Amino acid sequence: MPVVAERIRAVPSWLEGCPFLITFAVLFGIVLLRAQATYWAGRGVISGALHTRLAAWLRGPRLTRAIDAMNRWGLPVVTLSFLTVGFQTAVNAAAGLTRMRWGRYTLAMVPGCLAWAAIYATVGLAAVAAWLHLTDGWRWVVIGGILLVLAAVLAAIRLRHRRDPAVEPAPDPVGTA
Repeated sequence: MPVVAERIRAVPSWLEGCPFLITFAVLFGIVLLRAQATYWAGRGVISGALHTRLAAWLRGPRLTRAIDAMNRWGLPVVTLSFLTVGFQTAVNAAAGLTRMRWGRYTLAMVPGCLAWAAIYATVGLAAVAAWLHLTDGWRWVVIGGILLVLAAVLAAIRLRHRRDPAVEPAPDPVGTA
């Protein structure tokens, strides 16, 4: 077994032999805490940025529209992100960065956490270990993550230019014109 697969297998080793409900509850607690920590880290970053020269841009109409869209359409994305590997962290951070309301975020996050815990408590970790063994480690995970981020950025740029062909320049952060 490669070293990477051994590390994946070692993560839940202290849960081996435990009843399913205990394993499920522990994994649910882990993913719940991790998701909330990522969300609040995103909130902290944006709160800190609001005290910088970027504050006017962050409170501008474009970002306000983006926050409204995340609050309106982001809930299914939050829930479904827990069925992915790696993407869920980006979604949880984005929810915090866009200042999605905590109650709405948590309502979308809990079903995702339940699904994640159920998957990992049953076959998830064995499947990840087997996949890593077959794909020769993390390099494919990193490549896949980079491709997903690039695809999301390109899609966002394309959508922005489709909706607003006359893209305005960003405001001058220093205040000099």
